Amino acid sequence: MSYDSESSNQDSRSRRVRGRALVALAALAPTALAGWLVWQAMSGTGGHDDKPPQVLPLPSPTQQSARPGTGGPTATGATGAPSPSAPAGGGTGTGTLAGKTVVIDPGHNPNNFRHTKEINEPVDIGTNEKECDTTGTETNDGYTEAEFTLDVSHRIRAILEKQGAKVVFTHDGDRTFGPCVDERARIGNRAKADAVVSVHADGAAQGQRGFHVILPAKVKGGGADTAPIVGPSRELGVRIAGKFVLDTGMNASNYVGDGTALDTRSDLGGLNLSTVPKVFIECGNMRDSRDSALLKSADWHQKAAQGIADGITAFLGG
Repeated sequence: MSYDSESSNQDSRSRRVRGRALVALAALAPTALAGWLVWQAMSGTGGHDDKPPQVLPLPSPTQQSARPGTGGPTATGATGAPSPSAPAGGGTGTGTLAGKTVVIDPGHNPNNFRHTKEINEPVDIGTNEKECDTTGTETNDGYTEAEFTLDVSHRIRAILEKQGAKVVFTHDGDRTFGPCVDERARIGNRAKADAVVSVHADGAAQGQRGFHVILPAKVKGGGADTAPIVGPSRELGVRIAGKFVLDTGMNASNYVGDGTALDTRSDLGGLNLSTVPKVFIECGNMRDSRDSALLKSADWHQKAAQGIADGITAFLGG
């Protein structure tokens, strides 16, 4: 055997070994991400320098349906199941969250589409102006984001009130449109909320899947100064992300956040104008067929609500 031939064979063997190692790492990456998020949610370290491993492509439909905590590929109409409901701001006054106030902000409003002129009016978001609100997105067969967010929000409220929290809604589908994004922020501020969560679902392209939590950037201008809330909001977001993975089995977004499930933005009035810890959660992509099957499932709504509520509870020390 010549030196060149031996070198070539050794290179070939090395490439095969490296290839097998990469395949093994690819298989472990989603689990590693979930583990990091769960660890962060449990430990509450939330340091600014913490960075989880980047998640690789999401599992196949068969793997997804088999994972614990997922609703599987078969959707059951969310509107066919009753949503747990309780009067806003109820709370029992006892339990692990007694004395805590949580504001839940159901993204958009089921009536916004009837009032496009009003919701397109600009409002001040501190750093600039933006439209009052939008209609939100919907699945390809017409199940709207506003319906989804309201149902999940009702479920979150029921869970938190059982733990003694006072829960305030920004709206309960009872307004003709809105409220505008600046008013949504003011509702949380006036309530002196210990935590505010705005519930959403995304409208991205087919194949773009998973959830992500949006955190406030450090901004200052006009009526916006997020410096005091950036740290605690990130802690809230990390806790929710970890619990959401644990309770729903859903992976972090494969198109936002570089696999971290966390995204920081400076263009959202609801975050810019907040003076209390606040995050948004995009629970999945309504335009992806696999995500939308979950987002239309009443059973999965309950899991999503549990994940969000558990994250809030962990953040508040309950």
